[in-house]
Amino acid sequence: MIQRRLWILAAATSLMCQEKPARLTFEVSSIKPSKPSGRGGGIKPLPGGQEYKAESVPVKLMISLMYKIPMRQITGGPGWLDTDLFDVDAKADKSYNLDDLHTMFQNLLADEFKLKFHKEIKEGPVYLLTQDKAGSKMKISESDRFSDIPIQGGPGGVVVGKRVPMQYFSWWFGNGVLQRDERPVIDKTGLDKFYDFTLSFLPELPPGMDFPKENLPPGFLDRPSIFDALRQQLGLKLEAQKGPVEYYVIDHVEKPAEN
Repeated sequence: MIQRRLWILAAATSLMCQEKPARLTFEVSSIKPSKPSGRGGGIKPLPGGQEYKAESVPVKLMISLMYKIPMRQITGGPGWLDTDLFDVDAKADKSYNLDDLHTMFQNLLADEFKLKFHKEIKEGPVYLLTQDKAGSKMKISESDRFSDIPIQGGPGGVVVGKRVPMQYFSWWFGNGVLQRDERPVIDKTGLDKFYDFTLSFLPELPPGMDFPKENLPPGFLDRPSIFDALRQQLGLKLEAQKGPVEYYVIDHVEKPAEN
């Protein structure tokens, strides 16, 4: 009995003495207010998985992307979170996967912008994303290109997904395709792998906007709605319901010192 207790004590001591994983941070970073250019901004990892760059991007968009939270669900904080634009160039010491790069950017926001927030849950309108009766039609990804942007536009306005986790897929839908609905998409598919797919649908056009038909890809106006396309092409479905809506409430944030 005494020997067993000593063994348990030694094992517990060994676990306590193990080093915690190193905090993921970029090796070097440059943050500057954007100069007026008249061009649209953007934020993305660069090929190679070692660098993340933002040009003319507000901090609220950075938070939204790095934490996979729609901007409409980020509340509080000063007005400049939406209006002031920044350029960020951050480099890691080696190549990392996309999740690690996002963790590094989260830590950059905490260290350089002094970002602090808490989460609140409120009931509201949501979309539940589930598998259709026949199940998913998406292909499990065999790619190891962790640093690529998972969902991008392809030829002819078709959406192409490469190595897409369902958390990212849900965020992309709620913050992009269905942004006007103002309903977060909650993943209830049970799909826990990375997936490849192509998705062709007719986007909801702004009221009163009339595109010259000759400038549209062939068959564009004959494409299914996003709801039908999900069922037919990916084996998924969206259902409008009431559910938990997560909000990020900003407690503190500062403009960084220019470096």
